[in-house]
Amino acid sequence: MQPPDAARQNLVSQWLEKADRDYEAAEHLIAQAGRFREVVAFHCQQSVEKYLKAYLVWRQIEFPKTHDIRKLLILAAAVQQGLFDSLADADILTPFGVELRYPGEAPEVLPGEEETAFDIARRARTIVRSALSNLEAD
Repeated sequence: MQPPDAARQNLVSQWLEKADRDYEAAEHLIAQAGRFREVVAFHCQQSVEKYLKAYLVWRQIEFPKTHDIRKLLILAAAVQQGLFDSLADADILTPFGVELRYPGEAPEVLPGEEETAFDIARRARTIVRSALSNLEAD
């Protein structure tokens, strides 16, 4: 049986791996963003969501099954207000997580918005990975 910390670290690693895959997909597709703007925005939302969930798992904060980035940030703010403050604008990605995948009332990704989404995802990746490495050092 794994000790709780080892099990928690394993789950954090799984969340980070999934987040990295979404981030790398967005990074790969952004060069062709004219055709794949919506796909880039979707993967950016997914990566930010998963990076935040990795952080919450490490901090042992339960979270609901949600794609709402603001809800995840509010939970993270309970232990690290700076994380919330530095990623508050990530909330604009939330509609790209679910609504974008279906035709009809989906939000439109305007030219240039995929770059903004990717900048937020890059920042989330850097901030969360830094926060996790600081926690592991404690």
